[in-house]
Amino acid sequence: MIYLQLFFSFLQVGLFSIGGGYAAMPLIQNQIVDTHSWMTMSEFTDLITIAEMTPGPIAVNSATFVGIRIAGIAGAITATLGCIFPSLIIVPLLAYIYYHYKGTSVIQNVLSSLRPAVVALIASAGVSILLTVLFAEKELAAEHVNWAGAAIFLAAFALLRKLKWNPVLVMALCGISYLGINLII
Repeated sequence: MIYLQLFFSFLQVGLFSIGGGYAAMPLIQNQIVDTHSWMTMSEFTDLITIAEMTPGPIAVNSATFVGIRIAGIAGAITATLGCIFPSLIIVPLLAYIYYHYKGTSVIQNVLSSLRPAVVALIASAGVSILLTVLFAEKELAAEHVNWAGAAIFLAAFALLRKLKWNPVLVMALCGISYLGINLII
């Protein structure tokens, strides 16, 4: 039964995650945190961090990680297959359609209408993760703010957006900084 749940949960993620890995995060969160309670929101945030740092698509990495945690190697294989199965069918079909009809206004209108939805999905995931980092208590009050997390977020944001530092270097520095802060406190 758990294998079917893993397969169909990540089948939904693979089927509806239009826009790539970041757009898939709210769908993954819905399946593993909200629907099945396989992880807490804090564990989900850790999962996304690990999935971003490892090579490969975030959705596939998340599926593999969740699958192995819930049902071992067979669970990892099942969840991963569920995640990639829709792409194995849809991508060749869409490539064929796009190749033959890419100049039509219908295709251009469809692509233009999907862009705002993708941005909304990515923003939703980002805000959810940011709130988890800033308010670990899940209560939006000033006394519950994780000030170390907020400072590291702002520093990372500035390093990435203003100074254009390498994202891998920034992630490593953030991890070291947070570890150092926790050792001091």
